[in-house]
Amino acid sequence: MRIRLVAATATAAGTLAVLAAVPAHATEYSSALKIKGIQYDAPGRDSNNCTTGNTKDEYLTIKNYSAHTTVNLKGYVVKDKAGNKFTFSKNHYLQPGDYVKLRGGKGTDSDTKNVVYRNNCNFMWNNDKDTIYVYKPSGSGADSHSYTKSGNDPDGNGYITFHG
Repeated sequence: MRIRLVAATATAAGTLAVLAAVPAHATEYSSALKIKGIQYDAPGRDSNNCTTGNTKDEYLTIKNYSAHTTVNLKGYVVKDKAGNKFTFSKNHYLQPGDYVKLRGGKGTDSDTKNVVYRNNCNFMWNNDKDTIYVYKPSGSGADSHSYTKSGNDPDGNGYITFHG
């Protein structure tokens, strides 16, 4: 009886060790560029009017999680589940640990302010649920996340963090 108990305990401990070795984000792509968070529901009443609307308050934060590699965003593509997409058409360099906010609406891109505008006054992200895809210039996946308002935004503020 004692031998079986020791063997069962060792087997259980081995299983726990294997489970602990699997990273929490095991299904994600191996890429330095990750979605840090999304303001999927702009504060206030949604209005996609280019002059008075609030599409600029909807944004996706993308961060370079590499410790040593600078990433040029030129050619990267961001899409939603419905196929709406934005392609970074200009050089925008993210140093290690740096981030960029991809905002809706129109504005002036700025490396110093870490912002790129989609120059489109339509909302890209759904307020109830959506999927975000980030593709490398080669077409391979960099990161993706699905969300639902009820499942991922417990405080209801329209912002979800994916990678801290």
